[in-house]
Amino acid sequence: MALALVAAALVSLVWQPWPPAEIDVNARLQGRSASHWLGTDSLGRDVASQLLVGSQTSLLVGVFAVAIGLGAGVLLGLLAAARGGWVDEVVMRLSDFGFAFPALLSAILLGAIYGPGLATGVVAIGLFNVPVFARTTRAAALQVWSRDYVLAARAAGFGRWGITRDHVLPNIASVLIVQATVQFSTAIIGEAALGFLGLGAQPPRPSWGRMLAEAQTQMFQAPSLAVYPGAAIALAVLGLNLLGDGLRDLLDPRLARQR
Repeated sequence: MALALVAAALVSLVWQPWPPAEIDVNARLQGRSASHWLGTDSLGRDVASQLLVGSQTSLLVGVFAVAIGLGAGVLLGLLAAARGGWVDEVVMRLSDFGFAFPALLSAILLGAIYGPGLATGVVAIGLFNVPVFARTTRAAALQVWSRDYVLAARAAGFGRWGITRDHVLPNIASVLIVQATVQFSTAIIGEAALGFLGLGAQPPRPSWGRMLAEAQTQMFQAPSLAVYPGAAIALAVLGLNLLGDGLRDLLDPRLARQR
């Protein structure tokens, strides 16, 4: 399912059944046919084309939002674990402050200042990911810092950042990979929510969340208009969560010993 999301985004870069933003009022609310595989919406736009190109939006938001969270959150978490003391306390209190501003609230704030758009959604979701990765990294890194081989490296005269680079980060990489997969699925849900509220990708760029919002007024005439983007969101999130579970089982050495 995760590969299907990536494949849909890649295919839509070079081919779509119809231009996703092309309006044809004469073809509005058509059912499935050889010409329009999943029918058309209230403006006559091809639903299949919008779903394909909408996967680009979800993938872009997921990649960049997770990249922002990883880049800043991992650095802060490693810093807190390596330095301890007041540095650790400051990083954790900043993380608490970050949790007070969920992605939706941050998107509303940024949208009021800079205007709604895809970049606003990416930044809002990315900022929310920072404290998540910071806490995850700190918790995993503190476990590694208590191991005997790290104590031996400190006794041998290695510095904190050398130990972090050579011992801590490689040993928590599997935890970060799994967390990144989970946050990727969360970013897709966040993008859909922002698109539903009109704070995400703006027309004419397709968005699964905006497709759901536009389908509200046609629920009794064409309920499938809400089913298709809803199913796409559900399957993408389910696939990424299952991928995260599989990666956890694969990368966890304790589970590997049990197998």
